[in-house]
Amino acid sequence: MKRIFLFSAFLVLLFSSAAQTDVGYEIKVTFKPFKNQYIYLGHYFGKTYPIIDSALLNEKSEAIFKGDGNLNGGIYLIGYPKKTGFFEVLVDKQQRFSITADTATIGSSIKFENSSDNVLFNHYQQFMTGKGKEINKLKDSYKTSTSKKDSAAIREKLIKLDEDIAAFRNDIIKNYPGNILTALLMTMKEPALTGRLKNPKTKEDSLASWQYYKDHFWDDVSFYDGRIAYTTFFEEKLDKYFNQIVVPHPDSVIKELDWMLGTASINSEMTRFLLIKFVNRYLNQKYMWEDAVFLYLFEKYFAQKEHSWLTAAGKKVITDRAYSLMANIMGTPASDIELPDSTGAMKSMFAEKGNFTMVIFWDPTCGHCKEVLPQIDSVYREKWKADSVNIYAVSKETDGTKKDWLNFINEKKLTDWTHVYYSKAADKARTDNNIPGYSQLYDVLSFPTIYLLDKDKRIIAKKLALEQIDDVLQLKLKK
Repeated sequence: MKRIFLFSAFLVLLFSSAAQTDVGYEIKVTFKPFKNQYIYLGHYFGKTYPIIDSALLNEKSEAIFKGDGNLNGGIYLIGYPKKTGFFEVLVDKQQRFSITADTATIGSSIKFENSSDNVLFNHYQQFMTGKGKEINKLKDSYKTSTSKKDSAAIREKLIKLDEDIAAFRNDIIKNYPGNILTALLMTMKEPALTGRLKNPKTKEDSLASWQYYKDHFWDDVSFYDGRIAYTTFFEEKLDKYFNQIVVPHPDSVIKELDWMLGTASINSEMTRFLLIKFVNRYLNQKYMWEDAVFLYLFEKYFAQKEHSWLTAAGKKVITDRAYSLMANIMGTPASDIELPDSTGAMKSMFAEKGNFTMVIFWDPTCGHCKEVLPQIDSVYREKWKADSVNIYAVSKETDGTKKDWLNFINEKKLTDWTHVYYSKAADKARTDNNIPGYSQLYDVLSFPTIYLLDKDKRIIAKKLALEQIDDVLQLKLKK
């Protein structure tokens, strides 16, 4: 299946390309059967594929990618005309070489001149393609096997194939030290678990297994090597580490970020990659506690520092996001809200009594709000009200009117809540006077946005989905 070039809007728009050294590259490409069409040179940057050059194929299907600067080492992509697909090549110390390819045989035959790195890489790819076909064939046979003996025999063959692949990779690592392919294969390696660590039988064994795996996860990876940033392997390894291994707590994550960025600091490309990766990961938080991670990144690595690769627009996005989060960090006191109710009387959120206050930002023209709010009210009447929970609902004026707001409240009989109206005029008055709007103070990016506060009006949960609210409340009630 052909793959197409993809672009990360955030990266492309907000981050400029890295500077190159004054050496120069020249990659001659013969790419049949295409003629009089543009082909493209790109590279991996994690999971994105930015294009850095283009060249026009002549009548002989020949084109040249040429530049005054030296390319950063990594896996590069030769993009088909109209960006309908690509094939991979390696770029490292050898920056002047030739490629001959034909779409009819591109899966099995690409020729290189003056690039021993790519000859080795092509050999590796062909080997892996062959082994992959054998593995898939055996897996299909396993599904249709009718006896334990046949199944056992197939499993043994699969184990043998895995061993062959591991041996092939280890031979390359042993025989080509310092080679870019060796760096890529080292990145793909994982800690080998043996004995009780591989097959833990007790809780202590499981903990020891996790600790060993974590301690040795990066043994074969050099954070000084900027070449691996120009691949998919490194980002996949990063994602696995933070998704599956690192304890999901801001202190644990921050410790890992500081270690990685400190280790990588001598390599500008790796530092650039990690900062962009982490900013993108924590810019829009998947979990509530990640706000503290993003703010830490901002304060330590962006607030008082300039980066040549960071555009003014990118800096503004990061800064604005940080300021939006500063007022609503988990565990900190919430900002008071004071707005008029249906009678025009000002109602303060801080005046709400009870063990908990649920703050809901919503819009009467929002279809999801119309669905969710009555469901919240049903559970509130049945359960939460008896637990001393108060609801302070802020209706944000967007496309609707005050009449829409009142009609919905009356229609759905949301009468036990404290309802206030946040008009466009009130929002403008705050911003005109350099006072943060309530949407900014509570980082309201969509409706409904739901916060849960304790009796002292400290934020104990935020950006809650309907199905999360009761779980959080019950957990807090048990403490």
